[in-house]
Amino acid sequence: MTDAGDEPQVNRRFVLAGAAGVVGAAALPASAEAASMLRHPSNWPDPEPYGLADTRADLWPRPDNSFILPLEQRPRDQELGRVWMRDTYVNCFVVDGRPVYVATGTTRASGLDGPAPWNDGIFVWVSASLRGPWRLADTTRIRPGAERGKVWSPEFAGENRPGRVVVAPWQEYWNDERFGKRGAAWAPEVHHFRGKWYIVACMGDHSRKVGSFMLVSEGGVEGPYRLVEGNHDKPFGDSFIGGPDFIEPGAYHHIDGSLYTEGGDAWLVLHNHLYAKFRDDMEDIVPVTGLPAFRQTPYAPEPYLEGAYVFKHGGKYYLLHAAWNRSSANPDGSTRYAYDPPAAGRVQYHYDAVVAVSDRFEGPYSERWTMGVGAGHNNIFKDHDGRLWATFFRNPRFGYWSDPSRRAEAAVPGVVRLEWTGPRGRRLYVRRRDHG
Repeated sequence: MTDAGDEPQVNRRFVLAGAAGVVGAAALPASAEAASMLRHPSNWPDPEPYGLADTRADLWPRPDNSFILPLEQRPRDQELGRVWMRDTYVNCFVVDGRPVYVATGTTRASGLDGPAPWNDGIFVWVSASLRGPWRLADTTRIRPGAERGKVWSPEFAGENRPGRVVVAPWQEYWNDERFGKRGAAWAPEVHHFRGKWYIVACMGDHSRKVGSFMLVSEGGVEGPYRLVEGNHDKPFGDSFIGGPDFIEPGAYHHIDGSLYTEGGDAWLVLHNHLYAKFRDDMEDIVPVTGLPAFRQTPYAPEPYLEGAYVFKHGGKYYLLHAAWNRSSANPDGSTRYAYDPPAAGRVQYHYDAVVAVSDRFEGPYSERWTMGVGAGHNNIFKDHDGRLWATFFRNPRFGYWSDPSRRAEAAVPGVVRLEWTGPRGRRLYVRRRDHG
């Protein structure tokens, strides 16, 4: 819970209600309180004990609450008939008084079945409406003859100039006998902040150094982008032991970097629960090493989590993670679904979006709950009309969407409507048919 006043109410649907919300509700006339409750759906009781996953069908992205973005296709997309994408990111910004929707994500190079051991960088799509039409960002003025929409790639290393780094040495392609060509950009996000466009992304497991970095545009959303000063030599934060065993010691840093902004301030949010504030010039973080960690309510034991993202709504902070929901057998033979670490007898079932809420950016955060089944590594955003959405992509690597009968429907640029359970419930869910 976020503070000592967060006591369970008689109705468990309001187990996350904060003290301020309860006091505020008590001050309302009875009719106003009843009307407030009717305006918002209810919280669902959580599976017990803490750490069990909620697998109810109402928490899945479905045809009645979601759709796949009709992104403009590149030549490589013609065979599949749509854009192949992981770690889908969508957002809406108001620029010069008009809404600008942006979409990006982890994509694969032509001829490869995934984004490793290399891909060809970061693509961006833009639209004036969430429903489209979605067009590749017009990069033809910057790189005539190059593939449209590609705003950054390791192949742009030749654009480096004294005082202007586009691709750092640790981000460049390289080769070895085991894997051949290596180096990939993963999990990009596009942000508009204080009149400038930024991209936060990470170099994936096959890069010389693995970890998060940030680009800043010297023009519009299409670029041209350069690397911020803090990433000229390495990714953000400290190195640690992690990732696949083929990664060299000292090369692995924190992946899945994200940007959170509020007012005129900005923070970096990193995989493995870390954060740091950006300098006013946005060229590096403070501190650059020994980053603080969010105060959370971990599972016991805590599994591997990724795709951290912070979103503020209703005056509260929501911290998202992607977590594998693993199935296993209970002693009575029934199936257990939980956010467990890997172990014998546990099978990856769904890559879920789990979320916790706090009164403060740094925490303490509440216990997590399942926001969306199979919607892991996502972001939350508001459309131009103020409606809440989240992204999803259907992970094709393991679990439900890796089944050969479903893989053709995996790795998609999907968006799903969300619902908020109000200032008392303080929860976000995929929009449900049964509101409890």
